[in-house]
Amino acid sequence: MRSPIYLNALRAFEASARHESFSAAASELNVTPAAVGQLVRSLEEWLGTLLFHRSPSGRARLVMTEIAQRALPDIRAGFDRLSLGLERLKEGSANGVLTVTVSPAFAAKWLLPRIDRFQALWPDTDVRLDTSLKLLDFVAQGIDIGVRYGAGIWPGLTAEKLMDEEIFPVCSPTLLRRNRRLRTPADLATQTLIHDLSVDARAGFATWSTWLEKADAPDVATKRGLRINNSAAVLQAAIDGHGVALARSIMARDDLAAGRLVRLFPKVELASALAYYVVYRPECAALARLVAFRDWLVAEASTA
Repeated sequence: MRSPIYLNALRAFEASARHESFSAAASELNVTPAAVGQLVRSLEEWLGTLLFHRSPSGRARLVMTEIAQRALPDIRAGFDRLSLGLERLKEGSANGVLTVTVSPAFAAKWLLPRIDRFQALWPDTDVRLDTSLKLLDFVAQGIDIGVRYGAGIWPGLTAEKLMDEEIFPVCSPTLLRRNRRLRTPADLATQTLIHDLSVDARAGFATWSTWLEKADAPDVATKRGLRINNSAAVLQAAIDGHGVALARSIMARDDLAAGRLVRLFPKVELASALAYYVVYRPECAALARLVAFRDWLVAEASTA
C-alpha cells in the first residue's frame, strides 16, 4: 500500500472508531460514507484482519475487533505526534499566527497603539492577542511570547527586561485648574485618591503609602478613595476628573504626551521595583516570528 493511501486509510479507521460510525467519520473527513467504508476495507485487506465486526444492516454503531481496540491508542498517539510535528514545521516560519499574552491594561495603553507598525513590517504574521491578568501556561495555551510585569522570574520561561518605569501622581488638566492650591504632596489630603489594585502590593508594587512616604507626606490618608483593579481604567478615571491617580509611567506615557493627564510633583522620583519583561519558552528562542516580534518590542521600547 502506498503511503498516502495508508495514511488516509488509517485516518478513516481512527475517525470511524472514535465516532463508531462511517457516516459521522465521513462528515468529519468531508468525504462520503462509502469512501470511508472503502478506505477501511482496503486497510483490512492489506492487514489481512478485520477491524470492525460485520453486523446485520441497521445496527446503529460500529464495534471494533479486539485487535483494533489494542492498536487504536497507538494510532491516535501517532496522529497526535504528526500534528505536533507539523506545528513545529510551521513555527520555523515568520509567517502564520503569533500568539501573544499581555495584561489588558498593557494591551490598551501600550501595545495596541503601536501594533500597526509591527504588522507593516511583518504583514504575513497574524498576531493573536490573549489579554489576561493570570499567569498563563505557555505550553497548554499555545502561547508564543508575552510581556509580563514583575520581578523578572517566572519558572520555565526566559525573561528579558523590556522597560523600567516610575510611579507618580497624575490628574486631568481640568481638575488641576479647579484646585490651584494643589502645590505640595500634603495638599493631596483634600483630593480623592485613585488606587491601582492590578498588582499585589506584596509583590513589590508601589502604593499610595509608598509614594507619600517618599514625598514626605505620610499624614495623607490612604484608606479612602477609588480602588480599581485595571491600570488603564485607573488612568481613565483620572482623565475623567474623578481624582488623582498613582500612575505607572509606561501606562501613562501617551496620555501625558497628548495632554489628557498632567504629572504632579515631578521633583519626587520613585522608581518601581518591578519592570516589564519579554517572556518566552527557552526552546522557542530561535523561532523566526518570535524573534521578529521580540526585536520589534525592544526597538519600540527604546524609542518610546
